[in-house]
Amino acid sequence: MRYRFLSAVGVLAGAALMSVPVAGQTPATAAKTTAAAKAAKPYSQPKTPWGDPDLQGIWNNATSTPLQRPAGVGEKGVLSEQEADQFAEELAENLNRDRRDGGPDVDVARAYNEHWMDARRLEATKDRRTSLIIDPPDGRIPPLVPLTPDRLKARDARAAAGAAFLAGAPTDPEETAPPFRCIIRTDLPPYLPIIYNNDFQIYQSPGYVAIAPEMIHSARIIPLDGRPHLGKTLLQWLGDTRGHWEGNTLVVETTNFRRDAGAVYLNANPDTFKITERFTRVDADKINYEFTVSDPTTWTKPWTAMIPWNKADGQLFEYACHEGNYDMVHLMAGGRRREKAGQTIAAPVRPGAGNEER
Repeated sequence: MRYRFLSAVGVLAGAALMSVPVAGQTPATAAKTTAAAKAAKPYSQPKTPWGDPDLQGIWNNATSTPLQRPAGVGEKGVLSEQEADQFAEELAENLNRDRRDGGPDVDVARAYNEHWMDARRLEATKDRRTSLIIDPPDGRIPPLVPLTPDRLKARDARAAAGAAFLAGAPTDPEETAPPFRCIIRTDLPPYLPIIYNNDFQIYQSPGYVAIAPEMIHSARIIPLDGRPHLGKTLLQWLGDTRGHWEGNTLVVETTNFRRDAGAVYLNANPDTFKITERFTRVDADKINYEFTVSDPTTWTKPWTAMIPWNKADGQLFEYACHEGNYDMVHLMAGGRRREKAGQTIAAPVRPGAGNEER
């Protein structure tokens, strides 16, 4: 709508210039002056009928720009246009599911080819950043703090369950990851780009904002009335969310995450994990989504990322996750057969309580 309106304005302006020439100004110069004036004009964010900034619509956050800055680009946070073109081309090539190089293991990993993927994920961000992380300045997640004995034990239990799962011998459905059980997946904060289903629909009503991700079946209902967070013992898969407006920015704070899904929350500690998200509409077709993760028992300091959400066409369709999930039945049946045959799965060896990946 905005672009059609601007095009119409441009046509009218062009007709006016042809009929009434401006002394000392060629049509090309006049066009540049008009374009510069439009570019300098700040964006005026639309409002809802009750006066809140309007964020409603379907938005897509797909991008090939990585969360952390790759080692190959050195310390550059923003690339030149030529460097950015090469960077984006390499990222797209690495993500391309139509490639058939790399051997049988890689080929199986690419069994779902590009037909099933979000093509927009092959595009780097327009601002030519080398990472989605904007703080720390090095574009990297801060160092980890040493794990406590309890968290080491929980991590190793998850690793053992994961090894059994990958070996086709899970012990129990509850030991499989929440995404496999269709409980939560990428529908919880922070919202990071993935290979498909990157759309989000935002709804607003007086006193509330709701965010419905395309992936899985949840919706975050965000109250804006200043109510306090739930008690610390009331834990939820998506956490407990509260929001407020700071100018034209929706600020959303979430705590109270469940303790039995620590691996899902960026491997953070659900007891101390807090995320603050900021949604700012900067153009008719773009929202800047920024989030800050804070967990002093996992990282040495908070860190922040910014991801552009671009206006998407079409609509969100139902995400049917558990319907026809015969993998669960087959895996459990296979696991029991292996138990009867006396097969065991060796637990993975871990290098101790340092700052290694977890």
